[in-house]
Amino acid sequence: MLSLLLLVLAVELGAHFVNTVGAATINNLLWNLYLALPTQTSKQAADKQKLQKEYLTIRRDLNATSSQDQFAKWAKLRRQHDKLLEQLEKTKSSHDATKAKFDSTVGILRWLGTTGLKFLLPFWYAKQPMFWLPQGWFPYYVEWILSFPRAPIGSVSIASWQTACTGVVLLLSDTITAILGLIVGAKMAETQSAAEKGPIPQSREARNKKDS
Repeated sequence: MLSLLLLVLAVELGAHFVNTVGAATINNLLWNLYLALPTQTSKQAADKQKLQKEYLTIRRDLNATSSQDQFAKWAKLRRQHDKLLEQLEKTKSSHDATKAKFDSTVGILRWLGTTGLKFLLPFWYAKQPMFWLPQGWFPYYVEWILSFPRAPIGSVSIASWQTACTGVVLLLSDTITAILGLIVGAKMAETQSAAEKGPIPQSREARNKKDS
């Protein structure tokens, strides 16, 4: 039962983390980690960067070459420029398609691991008590609410536990954000105050030593 309690809490933490950081940021982070692995996709990404570097070099040389005074050289650079541009567009199209497929897969897995579990767990364990309340400590209507929808009376249902976890996670998140805001604000105020005061004047003895 302890594992189920922790699982619900972990799901709420994961869902809050995704909502706070943002799905796009997480996708980009995972994509960069995926490109760091020795895969075919990472090889294609490296080839794309190399091709883009060559293209920029040729384009710079082409812009610096006169089509009238150096027509032969300009024509050769133009052909190389057009060829590299075509290759770069094909590589970019393939890279973007792979990235879109990766984002779609990650999005599905992220939804299953957060929102999907948030719906599945209360449905699957609706009759399972998370833990039991001390007998006689709470009135009947409180026990009924905490056991809603289908857990035994006198116990805490997974829906109630999930709601409590959501509230605790939000409270901790707001508390940490407020504390970090106070710390950052205090440091900024201290820096601004030090800047307004200017450099600390030297003592008379230090100035005499400097002059001598």
